[in-house]
Amino acid sequence: MEIAAFYKQVKMKTFKKILSYPLSVLFYIFFFITLLIFHPIQWICLKLGGYQAHKKSVDIFNFFLLRCLNILGTRYSFENPHKLPLDRPCIFVANHQGMYDIPPIIWHMRKHHPKFVSKKELGKGIPSISFNLRHGGNLLIDRKNGREALVKMSKFSEYLNKNSRSAVIFPEGTRSRTGAPKKFAVQGLQLLIKKMPGAVVVPISINNSWKLFRYGSFPMGIGVHLRFKVHEPISANAEDPEAMVAMIERTIIADIYN
Repeated sequence: MEIAAFYKQVKMKTFKKILSYPLSVLFYIFFFITLLIFHPIQWICLKLGGYQAHKKSVDIFNFFLLRCLNILGTRYSFENPHKLPLDRPCIFVANHQGMYDIPPIIWHMRKHHPKFVSKKELGKGIPSISFNLRHGGNLLIDRKNGREALVKMSKFSEYLNKNSRSAVIFPEGTRSRTGAPKKFAVQGLQLLIKKMPGAVVVPISINNSWKLFRYGSFPMGIGVHLRFKVHEPISANAEDPEAMVAMIERTIIADIYN
């Protein structure tokens, strides 16, 4: 019985991988069409309607990115039982398993105006995505220049405080390709917490996103159930930033599984 079950499992995995090739082709066609369509839409919204119109276009853009992922049989669970404030900034802190961690956060947290801390290389060359990173209030940093990154992070926090907008930061820096959490790089997060005492810090645990890249960029993983768990928010001034970051890291990691 065990041998039969094993061979059945192997056949199912083989079938899913074979099926993933045509579905991945279909996904990438719709994915790139979405990028190309929303690039001029963002430009027009920004030029004619300013920030609010541009933000609305980015929200809708990410909604369609989620629909593109549905082609792969991707499902989402976004567990957020907490009522987060709308009158002050949030600092969303999450583990990082892949680029598709981002659209669900933008869509589900759209009322909080999430702005991302990202590497500067993503600020050019990708239709729609690079445009939003450059013009949507996000922060692009050179990870090789720590001092400059911290200066930009300080200015970024001033912008968020002034406009009651929220930060999204992945303290692992680079994505985990196996789902296993990496050690947090704490300086940037500690600075945000210190500079935004009126904010609430919101830890988020992300699971299964890495499985979309289990075979690499092609074919994509199919039938993946992405899970996002929003933990209890903490006032940024509740305790020392160093102790808070350590607590946030423990909270996020406790809900990560492979």
